[in-house]
Amino acid sequence: MQQIFNFLIRHKNTIFFLLLLSVSLFLTVQSHSYHKSKFVSSTNFLTGGLYDWMNDMGSYLHLREYNDRLVEENEYLRSLLFNENIEDSVIVKTDSTSFSGPFSVVSAKVISNNYSKTDNYLLLDRGKNEGIKADLGVITNNGIVGIVEETTKNFSRVLSILNSNSAINVRLKKSNHYGTLVWNGKNPNLVQLTYVPKIANVQKGDTVITGGKSFVFPEGIPVGIVHDFQLGKNESYYDIDIQLFNDMTNIGHVYVIENKNKQEFSKLNSSDDE
Repeated sequence: MQQIFNFLIRHKNTIFFLLLLSVSLFLTVQSHSYHKSKFVSSTNFLTGGLYDWMNDMGSYLHLREYNDRLVEENEYLRSLLFNENIEDSVIVKTDSTSFSGPFSVVSAKVISNNYSKTDNYLLLDRGKNEGIKADLGVITNNGIVGIVEETTKNFSRVLSILNSNSAINVRLKKSNHYGTLVWNGKNPNLVQLTYVPKIANVQKGDTVITGGKSFVFPEGIPVGIVHDFQLGKNESYYDIDIQLFNDMTNIGHVYVIENKNKQEFSKLNSSDDE
């Protein structure tokens, strides 16, 4: 306490000057409308800037929460999109992943992603507890990623399209010619489209989408564009390089798609093979 008194006595002139200055400024602002308006404007500018900064900080601290909400909403919208063209299907939302149509969607986060090997996999942070099982398709906002190969209670391993064992049914959007999407193990941005007949009118820049014949992916999901092509050795089919829409070296959130009619279709298909 004594130090405070000593400080006040030592700086009494300065403190008195600042007090008089404050009083004079206050009286000036109160008695002149111009000065008052300027003062109010300056105060609003400062407080507005402060509130804006606090709002930005609050938004930054809640980015993860906002991102999770967006992922959940995308999950719902994608389920609507995949089911909208199904005949006699009335789509009613009961929760974020349950619909009366054949396709359901579960969002997941990629916690591990390989792309530099010949046989690459991804690891997701969701598994059997969220209804994920083997042979379900995995996509992002930009295109296909792979197919679920194995699951535990809380995690899933995905066979990446950058895997020598991956083979996915796709088609050229413009000509409707089908082929098989594979990978030669070289460039993670380029995959190969095989078994497209030479009668197909293939051009660079043509869009490639999922074919819908495998019952793993809904028809029409983007894959990439034709980067280059040439006739194969037997000159009956094209060898086509596809530039992926997805950046397979940078995968964050994904969507796991289940076709609830797949098992029924598989039973009928196996009966035909007997």
